[in-house]
Amino acid sequence: MGHKCFISFKTEDIAYKNYIQSGLDVDMIDKSLNNTIDSEDEDYILQKIREDYLSDSTVTIHIIGVYSAENLGHEERKFIKRELQASLYNGEGNTRSGILGLVLPSVESQIYKESFNCPQCGSSHNHVAINGSTVVSEFSYNYYIPNDKCCHTEDERYCVLVKWGDFCANPEKYIDDAFNKRSEPIANKVKVYGT
Repeated sequence: MGHKCFISFKTEDIAYKNYIQSGLDVDMIDKSLNNTIDSEDEDYILQKIREDYLSDSTVTIHIIGVYSAENLGHEERKFIKRELQASLYNGEGNTRSGILGLVLPSVESQIYKESFNCPQCGSSHNHVAINGSTVVSEFSYNYYIPNDKCCHTEDERYCVLVKWGDFCANPEKYIDDAFNKRSEPIANKVKVYGT
């Protein structure tokens, strides 16, 4: 049986959300918001999203496109920040969701960079630019949870990251990966609000 998934996305990327919902054969229970909540009250909107969509979802699929960056300013990113905060929160009436970041083709080259030789350890590392220029801080902090090392292994990250094409080829694998993070030790180091 599929996991209960909520899709967090910017309006500009709705075609990708729609493709996940109807173009892919994904074994998931869709908890996504398909109609806007008719209110000007931001707190009310987020309360409704938490209660009606996120309270029993187990994986949040966060679509990362050109409008997902922290550095774009509050108005551009406020809802995806709140959706990720609610997804990461673990408390009464809400259990923490796994977070799966889908990197859209439009930003793939900004995020997946060349590998480099590390001056600290002398090894070669892949440069994955998850920072304020590419994602909101709720995602970047929980992808690169501080560890006093020069790099992160997969079990040192809470958020799972995947290219759009790889996700489409095997969506259940990546949804499972994000779901499984909820019970791994790294879940104890999650920070709900970005830095």
